[in-house]
Amino acid sequence: MSSQTTSRRAFLTSSLGTLAATALGQEKTAAEPIIDIHQHTNYRFREDAHLLAHQRAMGITTTILLPAGTPTTRPSTHDGKSNGLAADAFGNESCMKVAQAHPGAYLWGANEVTDLDTAPAEIEKWLKLGACIIAEQKFDVECDSAHSQKLYTLAAAYNVPILLHFQNQRYNRGYERFHTMLAKYPKTVFIGHAQTFWGNIDKNHQPTDLYPKGKITPGGLTDRFLADYPNFFADMSAGSGLNALTRDEEHTTGFFDRHQDKILYGSDCNDHLGRGPGCQGAQTIAMIRKLSPTKAVERKILFDNSQKLFRLG
Repeated sequence: MSSQTTSRRAFLTSSLGTLAATALGQEKTAAEPIIDIHQHTNYRFREDAHLLAHQRAMGITTTILLPAGTPTTRPSTHDGKSNGLAADAFGNESCMKVAQAHPGAYLWGANEVTDLDTAPAEIEKWLKLGACIIAEQKFDVECDSAHSQKLYTLAAAYNVPILLHFQNQRYNRGYERFHTMLAKYPKTVFIGHAQTFWGNIDKNHQPTDLYPKGKITPGGLTDRFLADYPNFFADMSAGSGLNALTRDEEHTTGFFDRHQDKILYGSDCNDHLGRGPGCQGAQTIAMIRKLSPTKAVERKILFDNSQKLFRLG
């Protein structure tokens, strides 16, 4: 690690530690609760105290922490990495410990590398301990692979959603075929996320363009899948979600109206502050508030839909 990186981390630890202590000491809760279905522990070396402060600053009242899988070197993990980071950075146990330390405010998921033969048993172990979702599935496999289908079956058996990161020629390949899985596993709740998922709100989407700009033609694969399959939901998180919101605001308002019962707020944000231009999660909340056709739709996306899907009291 470079001296510059060490100095930066030391600065963050001292200055943001104060922010964390302040935020965690506040007794006031958000006037309007928000559920964030997509966060990670130790995200880009962000410590737990900074994660807690970040979520509090954004006004999040319930956060779901998504782990990675076992560190292993195989094609599906791209040289020993999974979920875009070394898997031990935010494993199952890491997420569970934070959730157990903050009951009610934090929940957690279970995950494993899709094409490991031990994946179903490993995930089931954590589901039995209280994990509420299988996620984030972000591995280089076909979305309709035999290994993937075992996890779809497991999700239905435990009545938990499974969240997939769709990225062209990289993760959960074959999005154009995914409707066959939605039809084959009607009792499985699927949540879509990432570049290929959000790019395909546009009927004219070019698969290699991961962050497309400009006007959107309605009727893309994602638009159709959400309309046609009751068991498919949308995770609004990450830069891909924010890009989809902002590239054509008129389309976004119509998209929110059409799929108001299917869209879930998630941040997937590695910022430390929870506010300002560097916080993509806070920007997404602001855009949802700006572009929702009604207050009722806004509340569905930021809270009601996730409360219902995850059966939160």
